[in-house]
Amino acid sequence: MKGITEALRSGTQLAEDYICSRDAARGLYEYDIHWESGLHARAEWLDQSENTRVDRENLVEYLRIYNKRLNDHEAVHHSIARLAERGTFVVTGGQQSGLLTGPLFVIYKAASVVAAAREAEAKLQRPVVPVFWIAGEDHDWDEVNHTYLPGHKGEMIKVKLHGRFDGRNSVSGVTIETEQWMNVIEQVEHLLPDTVHKPGLMEMLISIHQSSSNLSDAFGRMVSALFGSTGLVLMDAADSGLRELERPVFERLIRENGSLREAYLQGASKVQEAGYPMPAEVAEDGANLFYIHDETRLLLFLKDGLYTDRKGLVSFTEERLLQELREHPERFSNNVLTRPLMQDSVLPVAAVILGQGEIAYWGLTRTAFREFGLQMPILLPRLSFTILEDVHHKHMNQYQLSFQDVQYHMEEKREKWLAGQETFQVEEQFEQVQQSFAELYRPLLDQLAQIHPGLDRIGDTNLRKINEQMQYLQKQTQKAIADKHEVGLRHWNGIQNSLFPMNKPQERVHNALYYLNRYGTKWIQELIESGREFRGQHQVIEL
Repeated sequence: MKGITEALRSGTQLAEDYICSRDAARGLYEYDIHWESGLHARAEWLDQSENTRVDRENLVEYLRIYNKRLNDHEAVHHSIARLAERGTFVVTGGQQSGLLTGPLFVIYKAASVVAAAREAEAKLQRPVVPVFWIAGEDHDWDEVNHTYLPGHKGEMIKVKLHGRFDGRNSVSGVTIETEQWMNVIEQVEHLLPDTVHKPGLMEMLISIHQSSSNLSDAFGRMVSALFGSTGLVLMDAADSGLRELERPVFERLIRENGSLREAYLQGASKVQEAGYPMPAEVAEDGANLFYIHDETRLLLFLKDGLYTDRKGLVSFTEERLLQELREHPERFSNNVLTRPLMQDSVLPVAAVILGQGEIAYWGLTRTAFREFGLQMPILLPRLSFTILEDVHHKHMNQYQLSFQDVQYHMEEKREKWLAGQETFQVEEQFEQVQQSFAELYRPLLDQLAQIHPGLDRIGDTNLRKINEQMQYLQKQTQKAIADKHEVGLRHWNGIQNSLFPMNKPQERVHNALYYLNRYGTKWIQELIESGREFRGQHQVIEL
């Protein structure tokens, strides 16, 4: 696997400045991106703060049960056994569960967690386990119920999980019927071309989804199938077993809600003072917790001493909310600001793998970490790739296109190429004819107007219709030229749809199944083995 570093459209300015170690962002984070300098200091802090996290034995027991169900690999159980030992750390990262794993960047994030854990272990000479969170508590169903695969002509086709879902329950709480899964599998089978890998891939998809009653379980089993052999440990943020484990942390989040809210507001002020737009909403009355009521995930606010949602569907005093927590911990979940605190209250995190958007909103949390008696971990940007297949690489060379041309100038380059394929200059020729015709026709219309005023109006209508017909002929001429060069244009569209489909980076649209079908799974292992730099660089790789 060969890789070339190429600049990719960046996410947020704050994340970019963190990645580039610029002073403006430096004060918003605990450690610098050059993690080698902070890794030993972080390890020392973790050793000294063991009592700030949930009981390690209870955590390991939960992970054994959960992974036995969804991620039953020998390497995974070995990782969990290592985590039982005091002094073992983790590198973690997570993602909301998506259909068929969602976009490619999810695969890259999981690969980043594994690669960074191996790197941290080598640097520390201490056991470091990779752990991947499934953010099953998220409730944006429309964001996760679909994915994209190339059609038979290279165009992007939306594969969607059909079914009506009107509520705002956590994704892990939405039941998916076997018939719905099979509809998705049929769509995939139709889109994927026949290859040596397809029969095994389809068998795996059917087995996984017939065994899954919700999107988070299917997502976990997919990630397990691709990464279980690496020892990647899974956990679902919405799992009831984990909620029971997290109960004491939620209690602290409630009892210390006022001071934490003030800490988040201070974090927001620091972000703004540093000159950055707000990466996430920090409400002055926000409790930064969700409560699930009648299968609806409600964001709580603190008003006049009561915890309530904006619509007033629920209302709790602090003691009543704590009683709810004791009786129903499964009804509570974090928002983007408290999730980092929960993660570090549960896991001994040496480093966390994040996307650029996540790096930005973590910039709001440093003060809250300290207020909660914790320390923000090392933040590492996930690995980022564009897969360049041989056929598209050949066509890019044929049309003298660079990666940056495809990213920024594709339309302009394509039109220029098409125009250069013909000696007949369509726009110039038609413009000249229309101008000449107008120069000949206008004096005639002026003379007709002197004969009778009504002829002037008829003449203008006639002129407009003649121009419309000439424009129609011009469009048909352009279409004929395009049809004449259909093969070449198909090459151009193939490059576009592969590298920047829907004018977005490949990793944010394409699903991994297309590449698994063509190349098997070996390339994922190669990504892990090549992932030794976490500097936010984007690599164009050839398979």
